[in-house]
Amino acid sequence: MAKKEEYLRKPEWLKIKLNTNENYTDLKKLMREKNLHTVCEEAKCPNIHECWAVRRTATFMILGAVCTRACRFCAVKTGLPTELDLAEPERVADSVALMNLKHAVVTAVARDDLKDGGSQVFAETVRAIRRKSPFTTIEVLPSDMGGDYDNLKTLMDAKPDILNHNIETVRELTPRVRARAKYERSLELLRRAKEMQPEIPTKSSLMIGLGETKEQIIETMDDLRANDVDIMTIGQYLQPTKKHLKVQKYYSPDEFAELREIALSKGFSHCEAGPLVRSSYHADEQVNAAAKKKQAQA
Repeated sequence: MAKKEEYLRKPEWLKIKLNTNENYTDLKKLMREKNLHTVCEEAKCPNIHECWAVRRTATFMILGAVCTRACRFCAVKTGLPTELDLAEPERVADSVALMNLKHAVVTAVARDDLKDGGSQVFAETVRAIRRKSPFTTIEVLPSDMGGDYDNLKTLMDAKPDILNHNIETVRELTPRVRARAKYERSLELLRRAKEMQPEIPTKSSLMIGLGETKEQIIETMDDLRANDVDIMTIGQYLQPTKKHLKVQKYYSPDEFAELREIALSKGFSHCEAGPLVRSSYHADEQVNAAAKKKQAQA
């Protein structure tokens, strides 16, 4: 008889308090009415109830809900996308205005099937939000766009308030964890984004619990800072389904607090670190922290 696979038991600090108040239901209804996708739902984010019900924030996922990559940590559907909706930017902008958001995050599935990687729709979404909600700050979270930096320039020319691209895992684990992605390519994208628009803060996220060492985590921090990344988030990897990579370790809140202090000591303007932290977690606070640091240095 085959031995049953063993899984680590989730610790107490990973229990999530569900909140499905009126804000949550209103936001869910709005997303369906506008035929919009959110990474909050598609990636099974553990903070969806806090963000939707309490903070009334959401991360919009444009370019459809099917990703051309099959990363072994991610719950988003994979396959060959058939959707390219050129009216999507206006619908996202309408939703941002209706929600009266102070800060909007726009991400997307990887679209390796598109020559421009979806950069034009990304840029149009930023511009549409600017027109309809001029006081809303905008964060974009693109894929590596296959390393095509003309596509990155198209996005950066739209001048989002913050450019976020996730390194996701340490160098040694990248080939096993991230389909078609390259550690060095992600670092280069972050560096080039800063070179194109030096005044725009850059940000990256690391998930831990996949078998990395503390030394490798610190090396990743150093690599990000060497490429002028301003903001870092560190969160616990949670296995979305049994088909995905297993959790190798659950880090304690104290371990996350220590990692946050290490990151700040290395010069990041802001670092969110905790078991349930995700790339867009408290994004509004992060962009404010980066702006304050920039003012202090001026």
